[in-house]
Amino acid sequence: MTTSFMTADEVLFTSESVTEGHPDKLCDQISDAMLDECIKQDPESRVACETATTTGTIIVCGEITTKAWVDVPTMVRGVVKEIGYIDAEYGFDYQSCGILTAIKEQSKEIAQGVDRSIEERAGTVPSRLNPRPSEPHELGAGDQGMMFGFAVRETPELMPLPITLAHRVARELAEARRRRSIPYLRPDGKTQVTVQYERGVPKRVHTVVVAAQHDPDVSHSRIEADIRDVVVKAAIPAQWLDAKTKYIVNGTGAFTIGGPMGDAGLTGRKIIVDTYGGYARHGGGAFSGKDPTKVDRSAAYAARYVAKNVVHAGLADRFEVQIAYVIGGARPISLNVETFGTGQVSDEKIRALIDEHFDFRPGAIIDRFQMRRPIYRQTASYGHFGRPDLDLPWERLELAPVLARAAGAKAALA
Repeated sequence: MTTSFMTADEVLFTSESVTEGHPDKLCDQISDAMLDECIKQDPESRVACETATTTGTIIVCGEITTKAWVDVPTMVRGVVKEIGYIDAEYGFDYQSCGILTAIKEQSKEIAQGVDRSIEERAGTVPSRLNPRPSEPHELGAGDQGMMFGFAVRETPELMPLPITLAHRVARELAEARRRRSIPYLRPDGKTQVTVQYERGVPKRVHTVVVAAQHDPDVSHSRIEADIRDVVVKAAIPAQWLDAKTKYIVNGTGAFTIGGPMGDAGLTGRKIIVDTYGGYARHGGGAFSGKDPTKVDRSAAYAARYVAKNVVHAGLADRFEVQIAYVIGGARPISLNVETFGTGQVSDEKIRALIDEHFDFRPGAIIDRFQMRRPIYRQTASYGHFGRPDLDLPWERLELAPVLARAAGAKAALA
């Protein structure tokens, strides 16, 4: 967020979400299901699984080094069935879709940098920190890149309000289909919520947009009324809605052709949906299908954990941290913090506290969050952050009291 956002009399900010039946999200879930199955059998698996889909076809590809054996077609069909593509009338279903695989091992040149970091090979790793119990060697980052973590005091989850509400509407849309409170819905769907801010504070929901895949021969007026009354009003607390809130449902007039029949899908194409809805910056790396040696995923989770704990500790009301890695390196090559003028102590103090109390080395992140477990597919829909429905270790707040005490009397736990 820019300074003008914090000072402007009125700003409209929009975030989107999608249901688990969206083609891109279908691919994310398949990639993470592959990751979970590999890690379940072999916790040391190196996985970079990409999935693509189009009419009647799913392609699973990538680089996987593992001792696990996965029946890929059976796994894929199970995911597609669970999502809800169970009827050939949808134009795509779990029984008839074709499944292709193209998987090879991780590059040996990449692997050698992950197995033993630049620092270890150079003999610069402090002996008191290496080896750790679960890692015989100091792991290096699986790629270069930059990652951002963010938290803001707008919701109990310390997430931006627009993406939080967009996810709620998307989940309620999917639940209305599953419990058949709206019986004509199909798996694909998208949501978009625009929040009106005044001087950086959310005041009301300005516009709600929903695209809901549906059976033919259902009137547009019925769909509009059902989405507004059954989905939106159940998902968005009444305090945010008023007589001026706009509702736009199926803007083209109909949405019967959806899923892979209506649009191609690809792993990692909904990275803004997965994170902060565009409210905070993004380093560009996708999450799904990647094991935790890939810092695109693990370090982004670590950055969110740090940001959330900083805000919960009362050190800032709005906080962003950026870290960056070089491939094969254990320690970040840079760390930057931003409090957007809301800091209760200096940015330099917060950065020093982060350096003191959090270890951003890939192996340390894996240890802290116990990331060699099959915990990933559950994150592949409705966001990786701000998930009170899931016990995600990077959403916990045990670091906040430590930071608050270390910061002194100016900071107090929220």
